Amino acid sequence: MNVPSWQFLTFALAGAAAFNLTRWPAWRQAVWLLLNLAFVCSFAPTLRALLPFALFIALGYAAQALARHGPRQAGIGASILVLAVFLWLKRYSFVPEILWLPAGYLTVGLSYVFFRVMHLVIEAGQGGTQPISLPAYLNYTLNFPAFVSGPIQRWEDYQASDNAPLGIRDLGIAAWRLMLGAFKVLIVSAALHAWQGQEIAGLTQVLPFPGRVLHGALIVVLYPLFLYANFSGYTDFVIGIARLFRLRLPENFDRPFGAPNFIEFWNRWHITLSQWLRSHVFNPLLLGWLRRGRRVRSKQYPGIIALFVTFFLVGAWHGQTTEFLFFGLLQGAGVAGNRLYQVWMTRKLTPSGYEQLGANPVYRALARGVTFTWFAFTLLWFWGTWSDVGLLASRLGVSGGALAALGTIATASAVLAIPDMMGSRGDRAARLIRSRYMRTAFSAAMVLVIAVGALVLNLSSPEIVYKQF
Repeated sequence: MNVPSWQFLTFALAGAAAFNLTRWPAWRQAVWLLLNLAFVCSFAPTLRALLPFALFIALGYAAQALARHGPRQAGIGASILVLAVFLWLKRYSFVPEILWLPAGYLTVGLSYVFFRVMHLVIEAGQGGTQPISLPAYLNYTLNFPAFVSGPIQRWEDYQASDNAPLGIRDLGIAAWRLMLGAFKVLIVSAALHAWQGQEIAGLTQVLPFPGRVLHGALIVVLYPLFLYANFSGYTDFVIGIARLFRLRLPENFDRPFGAPNFIEFWNRWHITLSQWLRSHVFNPLLLGWLRRGRRVRSKQYPGIIALFVTFFLVGAWHGQTTEFLFFGLLQGAGVAGNRLYQVWMTRKLTPSGYEQLGANPVYRALARGVTFTWFAFTLLWFWGTWSDVGLLASRLGVSGGALAALGTIATASAVLAIPDMMGSRGDRAARLIRSRYMRTAFSAAMVLVIAVGALVLNLSSPEIVYKQF
């Protein structure tokens, strides 16, 4: 069942109607559990294909119980076991093929289930959660709106969902997010995906040097725009669906391309993944280093190393191939290099001098352009193979690649500076767009565009990219 699709929307609306028949907690929990189990089973062609996934879920429940009631070493061992089984089921390249299960089995949603399970195990080992019933555990880990590609919600935030009846305001917000998400995925991301495909095909043609540079730059630039429309559109859609069940999923994006540096970019892009790794990887690494009392030339270095490791894992988590390992290296190098630059500039200019430089509009615009260009460059190893990257490099050459990079930085700097240049007028425009009347008008327009694209033009939208992770 694709998300978003008419089948998924029908399934969710019918489920929401049953869920909201009464506010009786037992009824709502039972309906929610049936919906979650039915949605997961829709991805498995046979019960046999579902078995490894079900065993992983059972292992997670046992592991969090063991971590809660056992000694500290038991919690650490349970975490390691859950991680090892996850890596085995996902068939990471460093796991010998002889150990892989021979038959196909369900892996859709496994990564996001892993994050929730591991969160429960770690929190239980630290005494941070109360005992969880099996139905509550299943409803949290298999939460169907966020099952395919997140967002990743913490247990305490999931529990905070209220039991009040749906109001007009809730329905309005849900409808707006549904329309916005569907429009991004079905129209915007589909158009950008098709455009990038045309540019990739054009790269093999015999073109003059300026034409090759333009094709190369467009290939690199279009993918992050497509990925944002695809993934943030999915997030908008499922946040709208979850709202119908009185569940408030966390936001996953906050205008990431407006970030003035790469660290801030990852505070705005795939926010829940960044926060999860910050809580469960970065903070423990940094605290462990500091507790050992190792003497270093600068107190900044442990944090920089922890940043590199954390964001290397962000990239490496995305896939099992060497391309994703290199993607992880580039992410780690980006945030660690960014932090080193901040430390160096602060020492050179003093904190107040560096803050003044950061407030300079030209500097901020250029910083945004460099940040966007670096992220777009790293994504070459996200969507392409080494052969794809080699072909692009051979067609552009060193001078062509340099020109494409400089052109991308200049264009991105100028375009992303527009909100700053609008000043108060941009704030007024943003408030107008967020108003109820404008949202109603935009929703009607988006419905019309989606209907024309799907029914008249027979457009086919790409699947959610993060479904494969």
